[in-house]
Amino acid sequence: MAREGGGLFAGFRVLGLFSSHVPHVLRYHGRHREFYLATAVGRSIHTYNVSNALPQDITCLAADRMLIFASYDNILHAFARNKEVVHTYEGHKARIHLLQPFGDHVISVDVDNVLIVWNIQSEEEYLQVDFDNATFAVSALLHPSTYLNKVLLASEQGSLQLWNISSNKLLYSFPGWHSAVTTLEQAPAVDVVAIGLVSGHIIVHNIKFDETLMKFQQDWGPITAVSFRTADGHPVMAAGSPIGHIALWDLEEKKLMCQMQDAHSTAIAGMSFVPGEPLLITNGADNAIRVWIFDGPGGVGRVLRSRMGHSAPPTKIRYHGQNGQQILSAGQDGTLQSFSTVHEKFNKNLGRGSINKKKSKKKGLKLDTMALPPITVFASEVAHQSDWDSIVACHQGYITCTTWNYQKTCIGTHKLKPEEFSKHKPIDIYATAVDITSCGNFAVIGLSTGQVDMYNMQSGIHRGCFGKERAHKGAVRGVVVDGLNQLIITAGSEASIKFWKFKTKDLVYTTELSSSPSGILLHRDSGILGVAFDDFSISAFDIETRKIVRTFSGHHGQINDMTFSPDGRWLITSSMDCTIKTWDLPSGCLIDCFLVDSAAVSLSMSPTGDFLASTHVDDLGIYLWSNRSLYSLVSLRPLPSDYEPSMVTRPSTCPVQDMDVVDGETCDEMIEYVSSEQLEKQLVTLSLLPESRWRNLLSLDVIKKKNKPREPPKVPKSAPFFIPTVPGLIPRYVAPEEENETQSKVVKLGVLVQKSDFYILLEDALSTNEYTAPLNLLKSLGPSNIEIELRGLAPESGGSVEVMLSFLRMIGMMLSKKYNFELAQAYLALFLKLHLKFLSSEPNLLEEISRLSVQLEETWINLQALFNQSLCVLTYMKSALL
Repeated sequence: MAREGGGLFAGFRVLGLFSSHVPHVLRYHGRHREFYLATAVGRSIHTYNVSNALPQDITCLAADRMLIFASYDNILHAFARNKEVVHTYEGHKARIHLLQPFGDHVISVDVDNVLIVWNIQSEEEYLQVDFDNATFAVSALLHPSTYLNKVLLASEQGSLQLWNISSNKLLYSFPGWHSAVTTLEQAPAVDVVAIGLVSGHIIVHNIKFDETLMKFQQDWGPITAVSFRTADGHPVMAAGSPIGHIALWDLEEKKLMCQMQDAHSTAIAGMSFVPGEPLLITNGADNAIRVWIFDGPGGVGRVLRSRMGHSAPPTKIRYHGQNGQQILSAGQDGTLQSFSTVHEKFNKNLGRGSINKKKSKKKGLKLDTMALPPITVFASEVAHQSDWDSIVACHQGYITCTTWNYQKTCIGTHKLKPEEFSKHKPIDIYATAVDITSCGNFAVIGLSTGQVDMYNMQSGIHRGCFGKERAHKGAVRGVVVDGLNQLIITAGSEASIKFWKFKTKDLVYTTELSSSPSGILLHRDSGILGVAFDDFSISAFDIETRKIVRTFSGHHGQINDMTFSPDGRWLITSSMDCTIKTWDLPSGCLIDCFLVDSAAVSLSMSPTGDFLASTHVDDLGIYLWSNRSLYSLVSLRPLPSDYEPSMVTRPSTCPVQDMDVVDGETCDEMIEYVSSEQLEKQLVTLSLLPESRWRNLLSLDVIKKKNKPREPPKVPKSAPFFIPTVPGLIPRYVAPEEENETQSKVVKLGVLVQKSDFYILLEDALSTNEYTAPLNLLKSLGPSNIEIELRGLAPESGGSVEVMLSFLRMIGMMLSKKYNFELAQAYLALFLKLHLKFLSSEPNLLEEISRLSVQLEETWINLQALFNQSLCVLTYMKSALL
C-alpha cells in the first residue's frame, strides 16, 4: 500500500510575507494601551502575533476594539486574542468586499450589492438590504462619528446615501461629483468626511449641511486610501495613489504640502496615522509595511521602521553560513535579501543591483535606467565576509557579474567581466553560472559562449581563464569548485563535463554525457556531484573516480533545482511537474515524494539538516519544510514504482505542529519494525539482551571480591543522657566502655529454603517439556540473581537432581532451536562451574551432559566454517586489486 503524502518533510511555516493588496487596520487595545497593526497575508492575519490560517486567501479586513474581522469568499470570521476564530458569519452568496464594525454589530457588503448587518455575539442577521447594481453599486461605507445607528454608503455611480440601520430607513441622498467613489474616511472634525474619487479628486465634505469644505486633486490616478493626522497640532491629510506615491495636504492653507514618491512600488493599499503621534503606517501589494515619521523640516516623512519581502517572486535561494539561520534570496524584483529563520528582526535587504549606485539613488525607483536585471544564480561563502565581498551573482541576460557585501548589506565594489568586453557590452553574451571557493578568495564564472574565468574576490582582478580560447563549445551550464581548491568542474551544453586543475588551469579529464546537462551541484564534503539533464533525469558523479555512480529517472518536467542533505546521503530535486523528490544515494532509491500546487523554482537544505526551504512559481514566500526524521520515526523504505504522490498544502505564516496521524489512521509504514526471536531455523540467532546480563556471569566471584568493603560500617554510639565523671579535684569524663563485637552465625537452611519461581517452572517443565517460561524468567534477571537461582538447584541448597536435569534439558532445547545462543553458552558455563563436583557423581546428569557436548560440537563446527568463509572473502576484498 502506498504511503500517504510526503512522509519525510512536513510543512512548517513561510518566511518573507508581510503584506498584500488588502488594506491594513489599526486597532487600539485599551487595557494594554497600545496600538496593534493587523495585515492580511495570504490566509493569515498578522498582528505581529500570527493568527490561525483561514482556508482561503483573505479578501477583506476590519477591526474594532475587541475583535479582528476577516473574510474570504462569502464567509466572515471574527478573531479574538489575535489568533482564535470565535465567530463565523455565513449568509452571503457572493464574495464579501467591504466590512465595517458598528458597535455590537458588523456590516458586510458583497459584490452582488447585498448589505447584511450581523449581531456580533449571536452571529445572527439583524438586517439585510439589497441594492440595485445599475443605480447604486456600493463601493465604500463608513460609520460617521457621533452618528448613532447611521452608516454612510458610497457608490460606483458617484452618489452617497445615509442610512439608519436601526429603523432601516434612507435618511438622505448626496448627488455626488460625477465620479465613482473609492474610499471614505472620517475627518477629525465631527460631520466632516473625506471622499476619494476615481478621478483623483478628494472632497472634504460636511454631511450635516451637505456642503463641500475643500477640494483637492492629485495627478496620479484614483485615490486608493486617505488618512488624517490627528491630535498633534498638524492639520494634514495624506492620500495614496495606484503607482505608490503619497500626497500630503495642508488643510489650513488648503494646498499640497509635499509629496512622498515611490513610498511603495505598487498601489498604496492602506494608510493610517497613529492617533496622537506623527507616525503614518502604509502597506501595499509589494509585500511591504512601512512606518513613516514626520520629524523633519518641510513635512516630508522618513522611514522609521519597515517589514518587507520580495515584491516579485524569488528565483533562487541558498542557505548562508553553517548555522542554518539565514537564507539568501534573489527575486524577480531585482533585490537580494536575507531572511532569518529565527526572527524577522534579523532580516536584511541588500538592495537592488545597479551599474552606478549614486546615479540610481538620484533618479529614484521608477526612472532608474542604471538598475541591473534580476539575479539568476549566485554563490556565497562566510569565510572572509567581514574583510571583503562574500557573494557573487549573475544577472539575467547580462555579462557582468556583481559582488555583494553581506556585512554592509549592500552591493559590492567589483563588477566582474572579461577584459575584452571592458569597453563595449555585448548583447548576446551573458553569465550563466558562478561559484565561489570555500576560502572566499576566488570566484569562477561561466559564460554563454563557453568561456570560464576566475577572479579574485578581494581585488576583483582577473586571474585567468580555462582552456585555450574557451572551456566548452556550448554554453556553460554549471561551475563548481571542490572543497580543497584542487579541481574545478564545468558542465557545457554540448553534453560534456570537464575537470580542470585549479592552479595551473590545465584540463585533467573530460566526460561525455548522453544528454545535455541543465545544471550541476557539488557536495564538497563527500565529493558527490549531482547533475540534472535536459531529458529530466539525474545522475550522481563521484569526482574521485570520475564515474557515474547513480542514475535516477522519474521526473516528468524540467528540473528546476537540486540540494543535498548535510551528510550527502540524500539528493532532493524539484521539477516543473510540481513534485519534490528525495533520492537516497547509498541505496539508489526514491524514498520520498510529495506534490505541491505550484512548482518549486528553487530548493535549499539547511546545513544543520532541520529544514528544507523552497520557493514556488508566482509566489512571494519562502516555505520551510521540517525534516521529520530528526524528531520522529520515519520510514525510509523505497517507494514503489507505481507510487502516486498526494497533494501537500503549503504552510502558512503560523508555525505548524507536526501530526503523525493522517485522517485518524496511523500509516503502516511508520510502525517500528520488531525483529523476530529467531531469524531462520538454519541460522544461529543471538538474543537482544545487553552484554552486562550474561558476559560477566563467570567472573561474579572476582567482582564481589573487588566490591567487598574492607570493614563493615560502624554504627555511631549514642551518648548517655548524663555523662558520668571521675571523682577528683579536676572533673573528668569517664571513657566509654568498648562493646564486644559479636559475629553473626550464618545458618544453612538447606531444605527449609522456600522454592523460587524459576525452580517451580523447571519442575513443571519436566512433565510438559515446555521451557519457554523458565527461560524468559531467567532472561529478565540480573547476573547476581541468575547465580543465586543456579546455586539453588543443587540438593544441598534445597534443590534436586530432577530440577538440575530439567535445567540441562532447557539448555539442550536452546541449542537445538539455535536461538539465544550466547545465553545458552553463558548459563551452561556458570552451571558447570558451580556444580561440576556434584554432576560427576550422578549418572543421569552425566548422560545429559554428554548429549549436550555432542550438540555443542556440531554447532561450533558449522559456525567455524561460516566464519572462515566470511573472513576469507573479506581478506580478498581488502588485498585484491580490483
